[in-house]
Amino acid sequence: MTLTQSTLNTSHTIHDKTIDNAKTIANTQSNTTKYDFLGQSYASMYPNLHKYPATMLPQIGLELLRDFKVKKTNLLDPYCGSGSSFISGIEYGMTHFVGFDLNPLAIRIAKAKLIFIESKYLLEEKEKLLHQIHKKHTMHLDSNPLENITNLDFWIGKEAQESLAHIFSCIQQYSDENVQNLFILAFSETLREVSYTRNNEFKLFRMKEHETYKPDTYKVFIKNMESLIKNYLDFYQPKLHSLSFKLINSSFTNTQQKFDCILTSPPYGDSKTTVAYGQFSTFINEWLGFREARKLDSKLMGGKKARSLYQRGVMRECITKISKQDSKRALEISSFYFDLEKSIQNVVDSINIGGKVFYVVGNRRVKNIELPTDVFIAETFCKNGFTHLETIKRKISNKSMPLRNSPTNKTGILSNTMNEEYIVVCEKKIWNKQKEQKCKV
Repeated sequence: MTLTQSTLNTSHTIHDKTIDNAKTIANTQSNTTKYDFLGQSYASMYPNLHKYPATMLPQIGLELLRDFKVKKTNLLDPYCGSGSSFISGIEYGMTHFVGFDLNPLAIRIAKAKLIFIESKYLLEEKEKLLHQIHKKHTMHLDSNPLENITNLDFWIGKEAQESLAHIFSCIQQYSDENVQNLFILAFSETLREVSYTRNNEFKLFRMKEHETYKPDTYKVFIKNMESLIKNYLDFYQPKLHSLSFKLINSSFTNTQQKFDCILTSPPYGDSKTTVAYGQFSTFINEWLGFREARKLDSKLMGGKKARSLYQRGVMRECITKISKQDSKRALEISSFYFDLEKSIQNVVDSINIGGKVFYVVGNRRVKNIELPTDVFIAETFCKNGFTHLETIKRKISNKSMPLRNSPTNKTGILSNTMNEEYIVVCEKKIWNKQKEQKCKV
């Protein structure tokens, strides 16, 4: 029996008896492996135009849109990241997309996946840029972007600094913002690749062998440029005709527009202890003049510690248990759930009656206690006029993290890390004026 049948259809009431409801939701989780996509990666469907942490597989979104017969109208992603959900929508036949994200780099990547640039024109502009770069004549810049990088010499060698400044000065001469954006993404990959940052790390750690690391910056940039443009023209551009989109570099703000679908994968937890989106993007964000690049992670969900514990619904018991072990950690976790709850409350009015929402999330462990974020999301939507349709469990086959970690921070005590994700599916059923009455105890 589903939560929809046992609880919501009778009274639309969710209150403090949420532990029982959590068990009910858990029982609706499908055992199907349909959404696992074992052995597949992002590139199995679309090669990435730029690396980005914890990207959702577009295959997942496409399968969801098909299975739940979502209207082919528009799609909102309130935490859009690099735009994976939009790729799912494009493949499904949608033509209008709106996305929000606080990370400037994320917005740039998502834009590159949605904007149409004519093939011949782009290839000609690429050759012009490469010709200008080979001339080794640095163009005039109004300001020196190297000065924006914190601890510049610690992270980037002198020779690489000079080469990067030259390449960027050539890119800056382009007045076409869409073409320039593609070039900047290739530059961004190069900036990180030639820095002293350890490979395959999202956070900033300097490599041990930095003193002997002497990359050929020009060669790296040309490789990245050629790969990006080939992937764009081969996989993205042919499907970008007649699209409309709006990407906003901010957290979600209520718009007058209504949507028939939300497809998204919000953070699993605060950036400090899960995926450091801000650290990963620091160099290019600083280079481009984003003054708060080093503070970005603190501005994302759960970035600022709460003053009180989150004590509602299914999370109350979990956070209370953690608080008994570590009160500071409990407040940090509470902050994330306060923010996630608020972000869901902010989007509910933008969904049409009958509209469907898909949240792809992971249930992390803290102090060896699993946090049922999937149940939390279902609860929050149900409190705001939605019916919980299903929660689908899927195995994560392509994540780059250890199989076991130490959630207690005690030597020798290990636990499994996140090997599964949950897809929470809800549908809007009632008007806003009704939802407050229906959800009262």
